[in-house]
Amino acid sequence: MRAIWKGSIAFGLVNVPVKVYTATEDHDIRFHQVHAKDGGRIKYDRVCTVCGKSVQYADIDKAYESPEGEKVMLTDEDFAKLPAAEKHEIPVLQFVPSDQIDPILFEKSYYLEPDSTTPKAYVLLATTLEQIDQTALVHFTLRQKTRLAALRVRDGVLVLQTLLWPDEVRAVEFEALEDAAEPRPQEIKMAETLVASMSDDFDPDLYKDEYQIELKRLLDEAIASGSGTVERRPEAAPAEMDAEVVDLVAALQRSLEASGRRTATDAKKPAKKTPAKKAAAKKTAAKAESKPAKKTAKKAAARKGA
Repeated sequence: MRAIWKGSIAFGLVNVPVKVYTATEDHDIRFHQVHAKDGGRIKYDRVCTVCGKSVQYADIDKAYESPEGEKVMLTDEDFAKLPAAEKHEIPVLQFVPSDQIDPILFEKSYYLEPDSTTPKAYVLLATTLEQIDQTALVHFTLRQKTRLAALRVRDGVLVLQTLLWPDEVRAVEFEALEDAAEPRPQEIKMAETLVASMSDDFDPDLYKDEYQIELKRLLDEAIASGSGTVERRPEAAPAEMDAEVVDLVAALQRSLEASGRRTATDAKKPAKKTPAKKAAAKKTAAKAESKPAKKTAKKAAARKGA
């Protein structure tokens, strides 16, 4: 990994020198845009709409256009004058309970490596965060953009996670939920049973990106064939879909059956008993069979005595 930022965490009067690394990476397969006719690469040119000439990146500034159509041009010097946190410092603003940060605010993650021959201050901050089970809120400036960020510990390493500002999360109101009926107790109970049947400890290694795996297989086969194109195969007929299940209880019941788990209602059902009338009939028949047997035995004894 290559460090993308160097500076220090300001923890009160304690400075913790760190290097910042991107914690995640994209494993998606990259493609080039090509001309469908001959496979030639598509290139883009930065052309000025006024003079019609190509413009080098170094000669490009940024402009803002208001809703009324007014245009304002800004240079790098203009951006440098804007208020921002110290570019090489990550100031700790406060410590908050970790469960109070809504996951929807999390944006991008970074690893922090101690940038000192004696990382005692780094270890002290990491250990403290682990023991108090809290998250530090900090300011982090990267590429002329200051973000609010959460500083926490993962496997003994400090992790910085940039947060969205509150006004960057959209407010949502769905009319369909305003008059939605409350679920019935039976539906909730069966849903909880279904959840229990599907519950286990989280193991991310159990899940694979099937799309990327199949895409890689497709590309490997095309390369092995030497044709440079994907072999066209007949598409399988789509599986017949069941009619929409309107009854939630029926849908939950089918889900439980598919998971191999009996419902709580089924589990409480007593074993089948023989009806009383049938049991009485069987008892009478048994007595009738035993009486002739006794009479036959008496007759046999009388003949023997004669």
